[in-house]
Amino acid sequence: MYQKLVRKEVMGILEKEVGSFLDKFLTPIEKIWQPSDYLPDPSSSEFKYDLEEIQTFAREMPYDLFVTLIGDCITEEALPSYESWLMGVDGVDQEQREVGWAHWVRAWTAEENRHGDLLSKYLYLCGRVNMREVEVTTQYLINDGFDLGTSMDPYRNFIYTSFQETATNISHRRVGTLAKQSGNGKLAKMCGVIAADEARHAKAYKHFVAKILEIDPSEMILAFEDMMRKKIVMPAHMMRQSGQKAGELWGHFSDAAQRCMVYTGQDYINIMKELLDEWKIEHVKGLNEKAEKAQEYLMKLPARLQKITDRISTPDLQFQFSWVKS
Repeated sequence: MYQKLVRKEVMGILEKEVGSFLDKFLTPIEKIWQPSDYLPDPSSSEFKYDLEEIQTFAREMPYDLFVTLIGDCITEEALPSYESWLMGVDGVDQEQREVGWAHWVRAWTAEENRHGDLLSKYLYLCGRVNMREVEVTTQYLINDGFDLGTSMDPYRNFIYTSFQETATNISHRRVGTLAKQSGNGKLAKMCGVIAADEARHAKAYKHFVAKILEIDPSEMILAFEDMMRKKIVMPAHMMRQSGQKAGELWGHFSDAAQRCMVYTGQDYINIMKELLDEWKIEHVKGLNEKAEKAQEYLMKLPARLQKITDRISTPDLQFQFSWVKS
């Protein structure tokens, strides 16, 4: 078990800097983009032409890519679970009135909330989606909750969010790139601005980990090792559709993302390498004996994962998702 008092003390030290974190990594509400900036204006004389363009490109999107876009939207729409989870992390005081960790969680949530709003409205307009089935999956995902393997430990949660925000950036960016290649400029812009947000958020959480490594290196290294031994699960790992059990749909969604090369097993390895470099894990000093062994394990892990990934093949058979109209 981790020492709660130590964690809370470290979180208290960092809390003094939350104001600067907000300024550095988040954008003021009056300046940041909103979903309506990228969606057709129903009051405009061009609305029907914009709508026709959206629907034409949606019909032409490859099935696996389209399914991945929908799954990314559902993942974003499960935001209530993510906020409630982070609000329960040790060192986050929801009742604190001054700027603190709770303020960070609310401000981060407010930025993230725009992502699901934008994508869900796009999907509603595109005419290719069974929105009720998408909404059912979203409700199930929030209802079923998740277990990230972090408990309420801030160290493990910051490791997780560093990894997950980076993965989400990759997924949205790749969907946008593939959309642009097919001439779908509107969707490319939507995915691009969402990906840019995720990149900023990833920088924030990676910064928090770097700060903790300076204050409590052994415990942070041990937390990193523990998370990687468990493997990072994506927040939508409990995804299901009508008639399924919790988590039954996740494998099919992952296969679709892998087939269209939006997010792959290789990306998982690359993210880990990036984090090892970002945090200079190999060069962290002042570790206790247990943490030194964890450090060694972490540095060898990418090569081990690479051998496993090279042997895994992705199923070729497409799964028929209830989200897509036939």
